Amino acid sequence: MQYADHFFRSADDRLSLYARIYGSEGQPLLLMHGLTRNSADFEALADHLSGDYRLIVPDQRGRGRSDYDPDPDHYNPAVYAVDMFTLLDGLQIAKAGLIGTSMGGLIAMIMTAMNPHRTSGLILNDIGPDVEQSGLDRIQSYVGALEPFANWNAAAAHCKRINIDAFTDVGEGFWMEFARHTCTQLADGRVQLAYDPSISAGFSDDSAHVAPPDLWPMWDELAAIPVLSIRGAQSDILSTQTVMEMQRRHPRNFTAAEIPNRGHAPMLDEPNALKAINVFLQSLEY
Repeated sequence: MQYADHFFRSADDRLSLYARIYGSEGQPLLLMHGLTRNSADFEALADHLSGDYRLIVPDQRGRGRSDYDPDPDHYNPAVYAVDMFTLLDGLQIAKAGLIGTSMGGLIAMIMTAMNPHRTSGLILNDIGPDVEQSGLDRIQSYVGALEPFANWNAAAAHCKRINIDAFTDVGEGFWMEFARHTCTQLADGRVQLAYDPSISAGFSDDSAHVAPPDLWPMWDELAAIPVLSIRGAQSDILSTQTVMEMQRRHPRNFTAAEIPNRGHAPMLDEPNALKAINVFLQSLEY
C-alpha cells in the first residue's frame, strides 16, 4: 500500500521526526509502535485499514527515520505523547482513534488522559496499566548497543533468537520480514537495528522512562473512552489478571481479545486481531 512521507518538528523543536501517511480520506487513526520498533511494524494492518481510514504512522524520536535525541532523558512516553499532539496539530486533526503496541499503548493512554476530547477510542496491543516485571527484564536483556550484523541473514537470526517465544507458529520467512521491518542497511552492506541504543537508558531508573509506575489512577480517568485490549495469549508483559482488572474498572466501554500463539506483542495481522479491530473501529463515534 502506498503512503506519503511526512516530516515534522518535535514538540521541543529540536528534532526532525517522521511519519507515514496512508490515504487522505476517512476517519483518522494514529498508530504507535513499541519500544524498539518503528512505523514499518504496521504495514500489514495499514494494508487492511487504509481504504477506510486515514492512517498516521510515526517513528518516535530515536527510531526509524526520525532523528536520534542527544538527551536520553527525552526517551520517555510523556515526551512522545507531546510529540504526537504536535504531529496531529500539524495535520489539523482534532480527534483520532489511537492504536498503540506496547510502549505505543502507554503513549496512547497518556495522550487520552491529557486531552480526552481528542481521542475517539483506544486499541491497546499487549499493554495495560500494570506492566509485568518479568517482561521488562526480558526486554532489558537485549535492548541497547549491538555491533551491526554482517548481513540480513544474521539480522533475521537475531530477531528470531530474541522473539521466538512470542511467535510460535511462524515460518522462517517471517523472521526475514521481521528483520527488514526493524533494521536498516548501512552503506557497507552491514545491517543494524533501526533505533538509537540510548533508548535503553530508560531502564536505568527502575524502568520509569519505559513503563511509568502505577498507571491505575490514570486508567480510572479513561472510563468514558471506548477501549479494545488485545493480548498475546503467552504475553509476559500483560497478564490475564491485569486485563480482568481493566474490565472491572471499565465495565461499560471495554472489550478484550486474546490472540493464540502470540506473546509480546501480536503483529495485529492475525485473523482474530483483525476481526476485533474491525468491530471496534466500526463502533466508534468520531
